[in-house]
Amino acid sequence: MNKKIKDKYELHAQVLKALSHSTRLFIVNELARNEKCVCELQELIEDDISTISKHLSILKQAGIIEDRKEGLRVYYRLRLKCLPMFLSCVENIIIEKTKMQFELLNLSSKQ
Repeated sequence: MNKKIKDKYELHAQVLKALSHSTRLFIVNELARNEKCVCELQELIEDDISTISKHLSILKQAGIIEDRKEGLRVYYRLRLKCLPMFLSCVENIIIEKTKMQFELLNLSSKQ
């Protein structure tokens, strides 16, 4: 693999690493519905603002979300509109994997 290709996939990995936390995935899911301020996210996540801000910072640095200021509040919205479709695909993988595991368990219990 040459350096240009390696660098390309390193950038892909950075985005996926930003998504590799359950709280950040929850935030992405919520922002796919509509933009929210940090206070709304805190109420939903039930964690301290500093932790939520850290998650938002990671998502923003990866280019997944963007923000806007309105008075003292900062509102966040999903920047990548294709992300919900990707996450839906991930969910389909989980469903298929679960079905396969269930079938294997059923087969082994019949033997």
